[in-house]
Amino acid sequence: MALSPHLPAPPFSRLSIIMHWLMLALLAAVYACIELREFYPRGSDVREGLKTWHFMLGLSVFVLVWVRLAARALSPRGPAPRTWSGALAMIVHVALYMLMIAMPVLGWLLLSAEGDAVPFFGLVLPPLVAPDAALAERIEDLHTTVGAAGYWLIGFHAAAALFHHYVLRDPTLRRMAPGLP
Repeated sequence: MALSPHLPAPPFSRLSIIMHWLMLALLAAVYACIELREFYPRGSDVREGLKTWHFMLGLSVFVLVWVRLAARALSPRGPAPRTWSGALAMIVHVALYMLMIAMPVLGWLLLSAEGDAVPFFGLVLPPLVAPDAALAERIEDLHTTVGAAGYWLIGFHAAAALFHHYVLRDPTLRRMAPGLP
């Protein structure tokens, strides 16, 4: 049975809310690290530190997205509304999950193909592929393109939440930000 557009959607669990905002903070930090590195000269300690944090935070996203997917599977929300906006929301959410899985894997593949170490908070992860400069270049192009698409996807998701809150005046955003008026 589909939810009526007039009935309130069930609330998100506390874990879902925490994971949502934690993932946002991690994604913002991942993007910030890679963008801010451009302000520092190649080879500088700060630039190298930002790159290392980009790698580690990106891999943290990869680990936590699986926790988030498990939590989502364990607390189903019922059927999605059968509206165009409900279908679009589902497509965007699937795309966001794909982004949070694909980007860290692409980054790990890129470092591996470049022959670089894959740092993760004191660990060095094993390479996924042998060093290969041509493969590294292709993966880097894909990682950059998907990363740019991620800006748009995240922006669209945020704009939709704000649209629901300020234009439609429905409880969509308040379900994920309970203290919001």
